[in-house]
Amino acid sequence: MLEENVPEVTAAEIARLAGVGRAAVSNWRRRHPDFPKPVGGTETSPSFALPEVEAWLRAQGKLAEVPLRERVWQQITAHPGGAVAALVEAGAALLVVRDRPAQWLELAALPDDRLAERLPAVRDEALAARLGAGHPVAVRPAAGSPALLRAVAELAAGLGARQAFEFLLGRHLEANPRQYTLTPDGCAELMAGLAGPGVRTALDPACGTGSPLRALTGAAVLHAQDASPELAALAALRLALHGSAQIRAAAADSLRADAFPDAAVDAVLCHPPFNERNWGHEELAYDPRWEYGFPARTESELAWIQHALARLREGGTAVLLMPPAAAARRSGRRIRADLLRRGALRAVVSLPAGAAPPYGIPLQLWVLRRPAPGGAAPAGLLLVDTAGLDPDGPAQARAAWTDVRDAVLGTWTAYDRTGATPETPGVSRVVPVIELLDDDVDLTPARHLPPPAARGGLAELAAVRERLDATLARAARLTPPPASPAGPAGPAASLPQTTVGELARAGALLLRAGTGTGSGELPVLTEYDVYAGTAPSGTVAATAPAGSGATAAPDTGETLVAEPGDVVVPVVGALSAARVVTEDPASGAGAVIGRNLQLLRPDPAALDPWFLAGFLRGTANTRRASSHASTATRLDVRRLQLPRLPPAEQRRYGARFRALAEFEDALRLAGRLGEQLVQGMYDGLSDGSVTPR
Repeated sequence: MLEENVPEVTAAEIARLAGVGRAAVSNWRRRHPDFPKPVGGTETSPSFALPEVEAWLRAQGKLAEVPLRERVWQQITAHPGGAVAALVEAGAALLVVRDRPAQWLELAALPDDRLAERLPAVRDEALAARLGAGHPVAVRPAAGSPALLRAVAELAAGLGARQAFEFLLGRHLEANPRQYTLTPDGCAELMAGLAGPGVRTALDPACGTGSPLRALTGAAVLHAQDASPELAALAALRLALHGSAQIRAAAADSLRADAFPDAAVDAVLCHPPFNERNWGHEELAYDPRWEYGFPARTESELAWIQHALARLREGGTAVLLMPPAAAARRSGRRIRADLLRRGALRAVVSLPAGAAPPYGIPLQLWVLRRPAPGGAAPAGLLLVDTAGLDPDGPAQARAAWTDVRDAVLGTWTAYDRTGATPETPGVSRVVPVIELLDDDVDLTPARHLPPPAARGGLAELAAVRERLDATLARAARLTPPPASPAGPAGPAASLPQTTVGELARAGALLLRAGTGTGSGELPVLTEYDVYAGTAPSGTVAATAPAGSGATAAPDTGETLVAEPGDVVVPVVGALSAARVVTEDPASGAGAVIGRNLQLLRPDPAALDPWFLAGFLRGTANTRRASSHASTATRLDVRRLQLPRLPPAEQRRYGARFRALAEFEDALRLAGRLGEQLVQGMYDGLSDGSVTPR
């Protein structure tokens, strides 16, 4: 009989422990009668006892030792109060570890019963010192808490207290992507940059997990409030562990029960809930915060805007992430007009789609400043549209996000300093307020900007055409010769076969799963890059990704960096793809391997990388090694097959596969250049910068 509170793991977590795909775990369950039986979960998503799984994996030679971070995570998920209660308890203990290391060492030397008895007093003192009275962090210890806290402290000894909590929180967010609306780190950093330097006090009235406030540097006091007690507690601990600022956190709805009614902060950063109908329209009709007009029931975002302005000191700056509809809905035009007339609204920045959830629409950043009584209102509003700076897709997953951030901050800084900035067609313009005060008061940036000059003008169009001509000529030269029939030995499929898993066990190659995490400023090779044939476009995450755009887990081990000769294979998606890393950084050399990628590092004496990559791309091969979940196809790389051939024959195949890869790259580049030329011609003809012949 199993003990109570034994940690349980899902098939996905077993795969993570063993460093394999989920299909491999399903295969083990079918092929091995002694595989542990489910102890919980559902028929379609069972869970297994972690000790039984560990014992079986070790007996099979598939696991030497459970990594510490995985062991701690399993203890978090097995907490009787749930993962959030465990994270709160772990975070409070980590605050003791960080702020009172000597006291923690004394406590850690005690037996479990004495640790459980003496820790609460020390913990409560540490929490009160950083969070003040009435903070939302309520720790509810459970049976087994001392073991959890000792393991968490051990993790902190290797990673640091802040990084340990970031890892655990990131793993929780990754496991529950639909429960939370997150603010990606890049977007939060841009919001903090727009707030300007010298911010000493700040507020986030809908703080979520605390990402915008965490992006501020040098602040002395941070106020955080959220309607969810769980999020308020997690944000408070996250911010306390991140720096030395005093944290004032509260769990309540900021519009209905403002915890900081007397605050006069330097900056407000906020990613408020969108499209709320039940935001308090009825009971808050006479609230003094509606200085610019009483928001309609459908205008909850304008209620958050005015709440932010009400909590600023004179001259303080608010930056709010807003849905694009808030700039154009007729029900909000009177409030928008008053914000403009009185000089409270200073800039509207349209971000590329994918910058933050919901990822399908181009969200906006509204920059506001609390006007001084009697002060002159600015004559113009800065409008910025960054969609053209990131034409290839989600901003958070592309290197172009750096261009977006730099362009926005550079334009805002110039405007904030002088009240003017040079007009950039299609990107930015200071629009006279009088021009915006029409019947609609539509503040959508794209509707007030001059069109871009044909994708950079006639000179750029000519340059694109020249590149396209050269690329098409190269593709013609690289076109493969007519296919030849199989030789006397027959097709390669008839030769003795081996699998990637067998080669890995024999030491002919190293197989590792990418995480996209690490330290430093290395680029990240993403699955998108491999599929599209582009250079590494991701950035190293500080916390593990949570679904589409979620925050990433800190580096918890050795950073996996691609080297020349490596083969990289995406494991999610129906298309077959494999990339050989060469000396060229654009191929991924020196880049961190991202999530949903497997790295194969062949022994050059045993395997030619181009031979390996070529056979991994075979359609029949990928079909045999793929499994189908409810929403995606997943590839079990270990099951991919290739023929057993001597090195000389491998190199012959490898040379042909390499030539095919070069031809494919030329076709992809020609396609991108062709699309750019066609769109540029459409734009030029429609805006008059190109004359039809």
